[in-house]
Amino acid sequence: MYNDLGILFLRVSIGLTMLLGHGWPKLANFTAKSLTFPDPLGVGHQISLTLTVTSEFFCSLALIVGIATRWVSIPLLITMLVAVFMVHGMDPWQKKELPIMFAIGYATLIFTGGGKFSLDSIFGKKS
Repeated sequence: MYNDLGILFLRVSIGLTMLLGHGWPKLANFTAKSLTFPDPLGVGHQISLTLTVTSEFFCSLALIVGIATRWVSIPLLITMLVAVFMVHGMDPWQKKELPIMFAIGYATLIFTGGGKFSLDSIFGKKS
């Protein structure tokens, strides 16, 4: 039971932190950011922002309630790895530390799944 409470705490805290601190500000200012957002993958500023908002806002929302936990953790992990190695690749450690910490949490949730206190568990899925 304590393991499941730990997973719940991790899911909700990391999900809310990403959603409120990073996803919502990007979504709320989408138009203003769409012309200047970093494009590390070379797909265009607007597409890069769309992928990031999808991950940081919508996947975080799913993570909080525990829907497809393992699956939604994958784009979140990828987003953080792009931030670490491409966006902040040449920056000092202090710029990389936060996305690395998020990446560790997402990688952990890929291995553990949503736990007992998730919609995945309620609907009988193992994701």
